[in-house]
Amino acid sequence: MTFLPTSYNLLGVMASVVIASFASYVTLDLARRVRRPERTAAALWWAGGSIVMGTGIWAMHFVGMLAFSVPIVLGYGYGLTLASWLAAVATSGIALGIASLGALTWGRVVAGASVMGLGICAMHYTGMAALDMAPGIVWNMGWVVASAVIAVVASGVALGLFFWLRAFNGVRRMLYQLLAAGAMGLAISGMHYTGMAGAGFPEGAVCLSADALGGPALAVAVAAACLLMLSLTLVIATLDSRMQARTGTLNSSLQQANAQLQSANDELHRRAFSDPLTGLPNRLLFEDRLAHALSRSERTADRISSRRTEKIGVLFVDLDGFKPVNDSFGHAAGDQVLKEAAARLQGMARESDTVARVGGDEFLMLVEDAGNVADCMTLANRIVEALGRPFDIAERQVQIACSIGIVVWPDQGQREKLVANADAAMYAAKRNGGNSYALFESHMDHRAGEQLGLQSDLRMAIERGQLALHYQPKIDGLRGQIHGVEALLRWQHPEHGMVPPDVFIPMAERFGLINKLGAWVIDEACRQMQAWADAGVRMRVSINLSVHQLREPDLVSRIEQALRRNFVPPAHLLCEITESVAMEDIKATQRAFEDLARIGVFLSIDDFGTGYSSLSYLRQLPARQLKIDRSFVQDLESSNDARAVVDAVVRLSHALGLRVVAEGVETAGQSDILLEMGCDELQGYFFARPMPAEMLLAWTEGRKPSNAVDFSPSVVGGL
Repeated sequence: MTFLPTSYNLLGVMASVVIASFASYVTLDLARRVRRPERTAAALWWAGGSIVMGTGIWAMHFVGMLAFSVPIVLGYGYGLTLASWLAAVATSGIALGIASLGALTWGRVVAGASVMGLGICAMHYTGMAALDMAPGIVWNMGWVVASAVIAVVASGVALGLFFWLRAFNGVRRMLYQLLAAGAMGLAISGMHYTGMAGAGFPEGAVCLSADALGGPALAVAVAAACLLMLSLTLVIATLDSRMQARTGTLNSSLQQANAQLQSANDELHRRAFSDPLTGLPNRLLFEDRLAHALSRSERTADRISSRRTEKIGVLFVDLDGFKPVNDSFGHAAGDQVLKEAAARLQGMARESDTVARVGGDEFLMLVEDAGNVADCMTLANRIVEALGRPFDIAERQVQIACSIGIVVWPDQGQREKLVANADAAMYAAKRNGGNSYALFESHMDHRAGEQLGLQSDLRMAIERGQLALHYQPKIDGLRGQIHGVEALLRWQHPEHGMVPPDVFIPMAERFGLINKLGAWVIDEACRQMQAWADAGVRMRVSINLSVHQLREPDLVSRIEQALRRNFVPPAHLLCEITESVAMEDIKATQRAFEDLARIGVFLSIDDFGTGYSSLSYLRQLPARQLKIDRSFVQDLESSNDARAVVDAVVRLSHALGLRVVAEGVETAGQSDILLEMGCDELQGYFFARPMPAEMLLAWTEGRKPSNAVDFSPSVVGGL
């Protein structure tokens, strides 16, 4: 049989190869989109990607067929041309569906490649069938089979490339994707032109669909439209990729921020409920666990109607002989003893028990399911023995003891008095010589009840207006004028009268009230300075800060706000910190001092000489003043050693640029000696006792109490 001669338009062939390669590149990019975790987005990309990919492959075949020519006019029927496009889209949907799978097995490769290859063949030969020839096209089955094999192999390679490119990112992925797209484009084009090689057109044949789709203009339009669609798809995919990357970055940043916030919250929670030195729970956490333990025990008893209520033990442990350790070896050694004591107590406790540090050398132990009183006494005896063993500190052995008070609930006392009763029992053990334990008895309840009542009243003292500040003048040593005053906290109880500070201050520290009292002192001192300023008197006021306040993160901001609220210059406020407190946590002290100095507040080291300060630490602290402890001042007239110490402190302070204040001056002789040594300021009963604000104002105007010496305070200066 004789066939019509055939030829190809070179530009059309090149255009078809370019379309095939470009479509392959876009297809490889789309394969990543259908694997998105969001189901809706993945489904949309799969549907849209199937249309774009199928159109690209179909356009390559259609442009390639339009580039084919014989010596007769050709045209393609509408229906079969549409069917060939649908076959391309369906095949693309299958390919992208397989690409979205988590893993590619050999079974999936064979099945997927076979379905895709047959789909491509269906598209190609359906498109060829759109040529309504009479007589029909004569096919060379060898070429047809070869084209089918190429289609299946190319499909398998495409699936492999889909999965292979998942392992790469960035520029490397783009380079590999370009090479893979070129290989796929050549394979698809090879399948098409192999299939076309098997088509024979008998001589004398005519095309009955010549007036349908066809012509060079249509080829150009299809090619341009396809390239435009592929380009837009690639742009959208790129923008989506960038948006996903930005979203991923934002999510990562958000997760990191959340993690940091959680870490900060955890740290704040840990600090709020744990002792910073030993890491044990503090009083707040202990009381919370005690309340939960009591509630659980009561619920269990009610539920099972048992006559046996689970007993709960509270042991109050106080170290005997701890202060001499600090005095003899320094606070670093004392801290080491406290840490080791905490570790030994923790070792004596069960997993369900709680050991807490609630004071300087005071610990509490909560014993759940305590058994009976005898069991708690046995435990207390073991603790006495454990804490009585020597402590190895700085290559030395330190010996201390402990006193323990025991309360067992519900046998001894009401639930809200357990800690107070244990405290009372501990003091009974201490009065008996220490190094022992005592079980709470009813006759101890008087002191416990008094302590509990005072504690409860102290919590409400601010709201009830029972607290006040008394002010003791500081006298300038050279000019004999008031250089400032020290604010001292006083508590006027409606029943007990004036409660001594050495009673309620330790109680406030023990029961976690000291920060609340300290905050009130700051506000009241600033308010009083403003009131004096309105009366025409400028007065520098010094307040005492406790170690608990130094550890508060908002201490400086609270002081700064109080100063601003009352229009008080920061230099009019002086914060005093005892030497022992300053050296207890030198880092916290230095941080607080630096922040206070930054806002302009003056700083002073109180009770100097009673602790074990390092001169290098003193040089690092931005203090403006040292206060000599009253114990040295009292012995000035009778002790050469005391005079030598005070003289050395004055010289040292002046060498460091610090002013020196001597407190506890009670006689004219002490005053004369201190003035002769060059002490800058004097404070004590010899000049005036602490007095209320209105009395101090009268004192500055010359209407002094009768026990004051004849200075001339009518001129208040030296600020």
